[in-house]
Amino acid sequence: MTRIAAIVVGVIGLGIASYLTIVHYTGGVSVCAIAHGCETVQKSDYSKLAGVPVALLGLIGYIGILGAMIRDDENSRIVAAFLSLLGFGFSAWLTYTELALINAICIWCVGSAICMTILAALNVSRVLTVSEPELARVR
Repeated sequence: MTRIAAIVVGVIGLGIASYLTIVHYTGGVSVCAIAHGCETVQKSDYSKLAGVPVALLGLIGYIGILGAMIRDDENSRIVAAFLSLLGFGFSAWLTYTELALINAICIWCVGSAICMTILAALNVSRVLTVSEPELARVR
């Protein structure tokens, strides 16, 4: 059940990152009805890391996490948890830059940060929880 929840959250995050990546590469303006800071954030100096759009890095991150969740063995769970924690840390840094350095909030970025936080919690719990089939193998 935790794996299914993580996949659903990962797909939502993938959708957000895909949308922001498309907006970036088409030069459009994202729909930002609540916070009205999306364009400010996306046009800021912090919207790229080493020349790579942060939205694209998020897209790649979600693909990696979802790819790791295709299989449900111990190594795959560890990889998914590691990538999710990495994404969580990066999202936390990006949220800090929005609040402290850019002085604007992008609601899409907040949504992605929430997804990454939930993914980190779910995937770490998957590593820490022994499944019934694995428990049967141990016995």
